[in-house]
Amino acid sequence: KLAGCTLFITGASRGIGKAIALKAAKDGANIVIAAKTAEPHPTLPGTIYTAAAEIEAAGGKALPCIVNVREEQQIINAVEKAVKTFGGIDILVNNASAISLTGTLETETKKVNLMMDVNVRGTYLTSKTCLPHLRKSKNPHILNLSPPMNLNPMWFKNHCAYTISKYGMSMCVLGMAEEFRGEVAVNALWPKTAIHTAAMDMLGGSGIEKQCRKTDILADAAYCILTKPKSFTGNFIIDEVLLREEGVKDFDAYAIAPGHPLLPDFFLDDTDVTAMKQGYGALKEEKKPSGPQQEGAGGAKARPELSPVAETFRVIQGAMSEEYVRTTQGVFQFELSGDEGGTWYIDLKTKGGSAGSGKPPVAADVVMSMSSGDFVKMFTGKLKPTMAFMSGKLRIKGNMALAVKLEKMLTQLNSKL
Repeated sequence: KLAGCTLFITGASRGIGKAIALKAAKDGANIVIAAKTAEPHPTLPGTIYTAAAEIEAAGGKALPCIVNVREEQQIINAVEKAVKTFGGIDILVNNASAISLTGTLETETKKVNLMMDVNVRGTYLTSKTCLPHLRKSKNPHILNLSPPMNLNPMWFKNHCAYTISKYGMSMCVLGMAEEFRGEVAVNALWPKTAIHTAAMDMLGGSGIEKQCRKTDILADAAYCILTKPKSFTGNFIIDEVLLREEGVKDFDAYAIAPGHPLLPDFFLDDTDVTAMKQGYGALKEEKKPSGPQQEGAGGAKARPELSPVAETFRVIQGAMSEEYVRTTQGVFQFELSGDEGGTWYIDLKTKGGSAGSGKPPVAADVVMSMSSGDFVKMFTGKLKPTMAFMSGKLRIKGNMALAVKLEKMLTQLNSKL
């Protein structure tokens, strides 16, 4: 269906952008890889040239272009080169995106600028530059990888700048779909669950991939959209919902770990509720011990049971090691609400480390706010920190990289808690 069509895809050197490119390449499409990475990145896989080789191997034609969407002239140059090489542009996929899941006071200005420049301005300028050529195509499409605009404050409070920037991409869909109705289809695509990419590894840490789907699900959904007539426009599409409508029934094929609970993606309230009911059935309130204390041998009273939060910190203190301190080098403060509310800490920076009630002995690098019930669930492996954060149960201030390190330590501690 896409044989001979030319797709201009931003951020196509890896991840979702590359997956969409490879799907189209199997039809014999021409792919313009508009991405920054020309030289191998120290930690991220792939360059525009390795992606081009994969696209050619899949049956498509590739044109790798060095494009930072923050630079308007680089966009213009790549579009001109694409038109000169392939004779026009039929499809634009605005996939390039920047993310920083930080609160307003913790988000540096340069990070705000990056997200606004890449997500909103980059999407707008790339669309503007491609539109004169898209209007000449028989079935032109613009597809933005952006969410439905959900104005629930929960999706703003923990990462206001990021949410504004992603909704900016969605507002481009809203406006341009109406402005170019009958000429160019403009739609948005967003995943129902987390997708396993290098960005998700960075955000979620080790083991997060088990809660994710492969990029293939977005590639298949994008293919469905891009092969529809241009009258299909102004839609905010969720990958799984569309594919179910198209007759797909086996979604285990898209899972990294079939049968494992999946992490809901941002901005989707109903998805969060569904996953909590289906995948996280274990997250039921633990019953607190009741009744009189058992007597020990000889009629002596047994040691009173500690509260769940205090018991959790007792075990953490007992599990402290120089290795944890050496590899983590961070101080975590917990502001807990509800039963046993108050301030607690884990110091994995000072000497042999410590944990307990009150403020830490030195300034905290990370402050986490949540209910005491969710805290216990998180430290006993019944609530993933990433899930808690994305669903608004956990608020993080400070060093996000250290927060990820703590999650890695939790996986090692779970067997003891």
